[in-house]
Amino acid sequence: MGPLHGVRVLEIAGLAAAPLGCTILADLGADVLRVDRLDQAGEAGPAADPLSRSRRSIALDLKSPAGLEVLLRLAGTHDVLVEAFRPGVAERLGFGPDVCATRNPRLIFARMTGWGQDGPLAASAGHDIDYIAISGALSLVGRAGERPVPPVNLVGDFGGGGMLLAVGVLAALVERERSGQGQVVDAAMVDGSAMLTALFYGYRAQGQWRDQRGANLIDGGAPFYDTYRSADGYLAVGALEPKFYAELLAGLGLAGDPSLPDRDDQASWPALRDRFSSVIASRTTAQWTEVFAGTDACVAPVLSLADAASHPHNQARGTFTEVGGLTQPAPAPRFSRTPPGPPQPPPGIGQSTDEVLADLGYTAAEITTLRDHNSAG
Repeated sequence: MGPLHGVRVLEIAGLAAAPLGCTILADLGADVLRVDRLDQAGEAGPAADPLSRSRRSIALDLKSPAGLEVLLRLAGTHDVLVEAFRPGVAERLGFGPDVCATRNPRLIFARMTGWGQDGPLAASAGHDIDYIAISGALSLVGRAGERPVPPVNLVGDFGGGGMLLAVGVLAALVERERSGQGQVVDAAMVDGSAMLTALFYGYRAQGQWRDQRGANLIDGGAPFYDTYRSADGYLAVGALEPKFYAELLAGLGLAGDPSLPDRDDQASWPALRDRFSSVIASRTTAQWTEVFAGTDACVAPVLSLADAASHPHNQARGTFTEVGGLTQPAPAPRFSRTPPGPPQPPPGIGQSTDEVLADLGYTAAEITTLRDHNSAG
């Protein structure tokens, strides 16, 4: 049931980045137990949230001695603990990495923050847009001469956050096989989003990238790598290489046109873009999709979230799945020998509390006390 079958992950409930990282681990077969707030126990939970799928839930009051003791016992039986508080909060609550290490020296203590565990901004509030702003990533996105455009929260929260968190956890698990010891993983969205810009530092050093939006080869500056409005939607064009560009021109009916501006002359890019815009606007997205089907012109329809799951390629690959009646992305990547099982619907908050406490050795009376009294000790 996935390559991480047998790995136990303890997730302190959070938002966005950490839940994505834990969902990746759960999708790959890890047993993820989310620690939710006791005062929310019994609520249905986020049934429509793909970032809550395929895990169990226990409800605890981490500010009470009894709730903290349960958490520390769980830390003693798990491989990984993931928390997304501001630096120092876990320590103040009594379950910082040093305390947890006394219960379980092999524990991987993964910390997901925006700014990181240290530095002058570490204790400050922030959101995805702030982290990618100072990492340089936000400066890359947007049209020439216009304001930077937030790429929703894909770059900070998810690409530079949750995915890097999962990579850090996996690397620490591999290292533990050699050393037998756990360690702290400090996953910061500012660090992760900076890492995602590495390619462009290389381009800049080679004189192939300018610090101007919409003025470069793959930021919408080049007319052969951009989006265009069709008669009823949008088309994505990525014909970078000359052989692909030739197929683009053939599909657009522009092959051999002596009046077509030179693609290698950046001064001609505005005129070339105007030609492409005029031609592409003359047909619907579906018509252009049919024209370019089976070619290497690197042209694709720009699909909405509602339409992506019905694309023939995504259907053939099983790129999307349905969980609890909700269409959502399927687990990725794929594995030849240890494919993960199908994702499971999100749990109700605290749904597995009794089961987990019993496994830890709590009696029925102790479980009743823990469930019914926030400050029980």
